[in-house]
Amino acid sequence: MAKELIRVIFARRSIRKYTAELVSEKDVRTMLEAAMSAPSASNRKPWHFIVVTDREILDNLARAHPYGKMLLEAPLCIVVCGDKTISSSYWVQDCSAATENLLLAATALGLGAVWLGVHPRGERVNPIRKVLNIPENIVPLNLISIGHPAEEKEPRTQYDELRVHREHW
Repeated sequence: MAKELIRVIFARRSIRKYTAELVSEKDVRTMLEAAMSAPSASNRKPWHFIVVTDREILDNLARAHPYGKMLLEAPLCIVVCGDKTISSSYWVQDCSAATENLLLAATALGLGAVWLGVHPRGERVNPIRKVLNIPENIVPLNLISIGHPAEEKEPRTQYDELRVHREHW
């Protein structure tokens, strides 16, 4: 089991090309359960998720995000949002942990996904907020474009010994 987990971590890559096959509701639920299994500061769980499968809304999101063109062919987007009234200090870290769990679950399910950053860029937050009618106290952290992969990337590690410091800098 440990080797499989490590394999999934190394296999998780940014996939931007998808087949036309839809993502099953079972897989959507599994990814959301994985996301909500993430740690959060004081177990506050400030996350909300918007599941988008409507073609018109996906296309609008693709136009609203400067790097979101893959959403024009993706069958699914999950928008990870944080509620600042639940956690004003750690919502970004908490929602980022949930995002990584979601991405790893997608990989384990044989799906492809890519994280599209939204927050803290106002020129991204505001258009996404408008497309999805997101209330003011909720902040879209990212868009996760998801689908059955139409491209293949080799698993890899990006380990860099120069980034490792032991005992002190």
